[in-house]
This record gives sequence, structure tokens and C-alpha cells, in this order.
Amino acid sequence: MGEKEGEELPRDAKIVKSLLKSMGVSEYEPRVVHQFLELWYRYVVDVLTDAQIYSEHAGKPVMDCDDVKLAIQTKVNISFSQPPPREVLLELARSRNKIPLPKSISGPGIPLPPEQDTLISPNYQLVIPKKQSAQAVEETEEDEEMANPNPSQDQKTEQQQPPQRVSFPLAAKRPS
Repeated sequence: MGEKEGEELPRDAKIVKSLLKSMGVSEYEPRVVHQFLELWYRYVVDVLTDAQIYSEHAGKPVMDCDDVKLAIQTKVNISFSQPPPREVLLELARSRNKIPLPKSISGPGIPLPPEQDTLISPNYQLVIPKKQSAQAVEETEEDEEMANPNPSQDQKTEQQQPPQRVSFPLAAKRPS
């Protein structure tokens, strides 16, 4: 690129080129400069929009430097999060590693954890009422028909389907 091309560029494009040069980037496509400019402008618009919202919320007639600083700090906090300190991670690992792993079931093949710790063990219980003898059911139906000669449809379905109870444990029991 010659000197004429550099002079024709806007000031912001020259700044992006000088930043790339200072970082040791010597070869790049010309579109890279435009992409950086677009990112730069979008960032500035977002920060200034947030600063204006903060200013309006504070009841100020004009946006000031503190609003812009707050908007920039908010963007930095959202965009760039720091990992927790090494000491915190080590303490978390120590506390997690104090809990022993469940003992495995020894036997042929692949060792598996106890059945209550697996996903294949049943986690529900069905309670189905015992069946009555056919003769007792007929006598019960006849007695009910005599008592109520015109039962509604809802009562018939209730009589045909005995209620079933299903229960699920809320928490798995773990060996201590």
C-alpha cells in the first residue's frame, strides 16, 4: 500500500492500521480494518446508549462522564469475567474430594456402583388393588343398580376403573 492510499483513509482507519502494526501484524486483508471499525463503532454506540439510559434514570438533563464510566464498567463486567482465585478453586476441590465415591458391586464384568446409585433402578412404586372374584363383583354391581336405577355416565366410569396409586421417592437414599 502506498502513501496515497494511507492519506485517503479516515483517521479511525489509520488508527486501526497503526494498532495492527504495533501488535506485529504486517499482513492482513483490507477488510480486517473495516471489521475492526464496525466493532469499534458498535461498541461505542452501545456504551453511549447505556450511558444515556443511566443519565435518564438518575434524572440528569445531560449525560456526563460518570454515566459513560458506569456504562463502560458494566460492559467490562459483562464481557470479561475473571475466573475465581486459585485458592478458592483449591478449597472447592478439597471439599468435593472429601466425599468418597460409592463402592462398586464386585463381580464378573464391568464394576458397577450400588443399584440405588444407578439410573436403571426403579424410582417408582405401583399399588394395584387386589382383584375380587367375578361373583363378588356381579353381586356388588347388582346391589348398586338396585340402589340407584339410573346412574350417570361418570359413576359408571368410576365403577369400571378402580383407582390406582403411584408414588415416587423424593430423594434417593445414599449409603453413609
